[in-house]
Amino acid sequence: MRFDEFLKYAPKVLNVELPATHAHAKMVPPNREELLKNTDFTKISPKKAAVMMLFYPKKELTHLALILRTSYNGVHSSQIAFPGGKVEPEDIDLKQTAIRETHEEIGVHPNSINVIRAFTEVYIPPSNYMVYPFLGYSHDELEFVLQDDEVAGIVEFPLADFLDDKILKTSTIKTSYADSIDVPGFQVNEHFIWGATAMMLSELKETLKLVL
Repeated sequence: MRFDEFLKYAPKVLNVELPATHAHAKMVPPNREELLKNTDFTKISPKKAAVMMLFYPKKELTHLALILRTSYNGVHSSQIAFPGGKVEPEDIDLKQTAIRETHEEIGVHPNSINVIRAFTEVYIPPSNYMVYPFLGYSHDELEFVLQDDEVAGIVEFPLADFLDDKILKTSTIKTSYADSIDVPGFQVNEHFIWGATAMMLSELKETLKLVL
């Protein structure tokens, strides 16, 4: 889809009732749904983070940006994610967290990001984070500047590919809680995206299909 067309439809997302749990459920890894049902969030006090689901033009076509996390000794090592990170004391709200972290991780200036709305939060049990996604866009073709200690690369793909159900796959992977398990996700080029990021992508995909 051309980016000028996307801009005509994007504001309609504000009037859509988010599919939330229904969309998330399509990408919930095995055993995760039962775990979430039995989780008392008042007792575990999850840490908070925010991410940016950022659309932008590339050669006049609408693209979405994800990041490849660097390899480190942690549960999210080398995973595909949205740019974002944990809330810092100086952040006035979660939206500012998402904007600030996007600037720090991939070099997109805050003045270039137009935030449309917040999407439904997703809890990540292995790291005890509640992640709050925001949908935004930039009018500019982006030149990414990576935060080397956290970001190993950028994964870009066109909106048309994202909306195509052919990218929905199931893959056998190793996780923090299982050596071999079949999980649903999105196949983007050579990258398989699963877990919390796939749950956010699922809600985004379902929502955009209502307005485009």
